Amino acid sequence: MTNSEKKTQDTERILVQFQFFKVNESWEQLSDTEKNSAAQEALSLFERQNVGMDTHTFSTMGLRADADFMIWRTKKSPEELEQSYSELKTSKFGQHITITHSFFGLIRDSRYIRKPSDQEQAVSEPTKLKYFILYPFTKTTDWYLLSPETRQGMMNEHIRVGRNFPTIRQILVYSNGLGDQEFMVGYESEDLQEFQDLVIALRSTEARRYTLVDTPIFTGVNRTLKEILAMLGARE
Repeated sequence: MTNSEKKTQDTERILVQFQFFKVNESWEQLSDTEKNSAAQEALSLFERQNVGMDTHTFSTMGLRADADFMIWRTKKSPEELEQSYSELKTSKFGQHITITHSFFGLIRDSRYIRKPSDQEQAVSEPTKLKYFILYPFTKTTDWYLLSPETRQGMMNEHIRVGRNFPTIRQILVYSNGLGDQEFMVGYESEDLQEFQDLVIALRSTEARRYTLVDTPIFTGVNRTLKEILAMLGARE
């Protein structure tokens, strides 16, 4: 088996989950000592869970009314993701947070790009960029009734536009049949204005006609869990 074949097989088994949480008002009623105790337990839990599981956290504080932070996890089975959530929810910190959005799906080979670059499918990049933007995405029925050649032509245009912004990474997760949306599309960027330029450019492509839903949109700032907890008032 070649390295590329092995990479393809490994990629196809990746399951990705994005969960958004809102901190409850009960958190503000805790003393500093109680907040710090809950934070230390949460940090220890994440350190233990992160063995064999890529976990990344992003702050959405002040950027969304319905979420304060996001947890991005990758694993090879939904049962392991389920267990991780259960452990968090039953922790001291977990008793003061509410999950407001949850998405999950699979990484699969692209139908339109034979050999995606790390820019076009960056889910396995260990280091994340400063900003992360995520949204669920669904195509219209008419899109799937087009010929494969017509869809490929429109996607070629879409791909060309994306490659004009080489510093922006994309993460594409397939959730067909697993959630309300068909895909989750995520972008990593060091510059939100540059990312917005990409979005404006993509709005003018022919494939845009076949977008049914691409909201809600979540923008997060790459922060460790320790940083997020400190922003919530749990300081050592």
